Amino acid sequence: MKSVLVVDDNLTSLKQISAQLEGKYEISLAKSGEMALKICTERKPDLILLDIEMPGIDGFETINQIKNDPMLNQIPVIFLTGNHDSATEIKCLDSGAMDFITKPANTDILRHRIDLHLEYASYQHHLEQMVRELEDNIGISFAELVECKDHNIAGHVMRTGVFVELLTKELYESGIFKDELKAEDADLMKRAAPFHDIGKIGVSDILLLKRSSLTDIEYNEVQKHTVIGGQMLNQIYSRTTSEQYLKHAMIIAEGHHERYDGKGYPKGLKGDEIPLYCRIMAVVNVYDACVTDRVYRKNLTHEQACQVIMEGSGTEFDPRIVEVFNKIHGKFAMIQASSYFPQHSMEWSLYHEANPGN
Repeated sequence: MKSVLVVDDNLTSLKQISAQLEGKYEISLAKSGEMALKICTERKPDLILLDIEMPGIDGFETINQIKNDPMLNQIPVIFLTGNHDSATEIKCLDSGAMDFITKPANTDILRHRIDLHLEYASYQHHLEQMVRELEDNIGISFAELVECKDHNIAGHVMRTGVFVELLTKELYESGIFKDELKAEDADLMKRAAPFHDIGKIGVSDILLLKRSSLTDIEYNEVQKHTVIGGQMLNQIYSRTTSEQYLKHAMIIAEGHHERYDGKGYPKGLKGDEIPLYCRIMAVVNVYDACVTDRVYRKNLTHEQACQVIMEGSGTEFDPRIVEVFNKIHGKFAMIQASSYFPQHSMEWSLYHEANPGN
């Protein structure tokens, strides 16, 4: 059953509308804009019926706050108004409302309008999900071109997305970076993470697959993948600025090899100079690199990888992020043991049988 929040400072009007909708929708009632916003954050409704003239926060200010909240701005809002002038109607639509209904509302018209906008919102959400999946699949496929250079890092772009979402959620819930992290950042980071090494497409395969140590000149060439990746994604983001995950991806691609002590690259940023997204990605990237076979070594165990992270606290990594990682590393171990790691799959075994030297 779809949920509808009715907002009106008039108790009689609230009771009347509640009676009109009873049995068809799950109804919540609010006598003020302030109460409506509180209800929205606690239990997000599928649609809002919103009165205009209310004491305190009126209907226009209420919808303004709703539309500026990324977690709520997709909720369809229908204004309830006793005014019949065209100026009010235009202001209602300009504010972001889907529709307006004059009070007192006819029951059949009220239900029909609600059903219409709930159906439209559902269709729009489905369409957005389809577009998002298409974008992600194209982006991930592009990022996986890098993996084609090296079977030993198979699945890296997918796993880092899962790991970074988990760690970002925990950091958000901890409140450590409450002024920097938002609830939606976990999802944006998950979508952005697969692009972190995209700049390696511009680095020679000979260097990426070299089994012996790199010379200083060769290492400097490999380091350029951060700059190349940042520039590539900056160009893509400049053409599609509505896609915020691309902005996250651009930042991460350039800065995920910066170190907390300032000894990283490409800019040698130190401490909080390093964007938070990059500091988070740094921990995830090193963990996955440790537990995965590479051309120059066999994979470490989960416990050994955690030890690497702990030893890097305050030097390579932000100690606050390491502290949260330490609390949830068991969840990382569960993901490591799952199908996200192809070395646990039949395909990985067959690959090693066919390529015994790798």
